Amino acid sequence: MNTDFKTVDEYIASFPKSTQEILKKIRKTVKTKASGAIEGISYGMPAYKLNGKPLVYFGGYKNHIGFYATPSGHASFQKELANYKQGKGSVQFPLDQIIPYDLIGQMVEFRVEEVNLNTTHGKKNRSK
Repeated sequence: MNTDFKTVDEYIASFPKSTQEILKKIRKTVKTKASGAIEGISYGMPAYKLNGKPLVYFGGYKNHIGFYATPSGHASFQKELANYKQGKGSVQFPLDQIIPYDLIGQMVEFRVEEVNLNTTHGKKNRSK
């Protein structure tokens, strides 16, 4: 897999059309829920930072979309993510299933609140 992407547009364009549409919708969800976030490429995939802190990442794969909201973002949505394959700080949304854009939006909102709280008041853990 190419990891030399310079822009999110370039990254998304490297996928089949059907996957591109999903990635575009996730991108729009993230940008809507985290309007102040800075978009870039990190670890070879779309990455968003807020107040200089990592917010979320997402990536396209052959059979799924990987979404990374750091361990805290996933820990706070354990029940909602229970039916998906997960790793520490990651979840896989299969391409042959409906992508839960609303859940992705909720996770982004949680991370925005968490990053803003940590930036304003120092590091504190918050649970949903």
